[in-house]
Amino acid sequence: MGVFYIATIPQFSPPGTSPLLMGVLLAGVHCVLGLVWLSALIAGTGFASRWLKDRRSVGIIDRITGTVLVGFGLKLALEPRP
Repeated sequence: MGVFYIATIPQFSPPGTSPLLMGVLLAGVHCVLGLVWLSALIAGTGFASRWLKDRRSVGIIDRITGTVLVGFGLKLALEPRP
């Protein structure tokens, strides 16, 4: 994280501002954005786990995955060889 902050924060510091103050402010913004993103992932995972426990959903996913794999196999089988 330290290398990330050292490499990116100076690019976004306006001239004439305290580098320490701007660094702390931008690091704080980065932490808040990370917190919001990870909270959304946790909420989405809760929803997805309820959806994935349903047998119907698992069957749909299995059919889609099977179709895609058969399609890849057909594409590979029908591809001309050099």
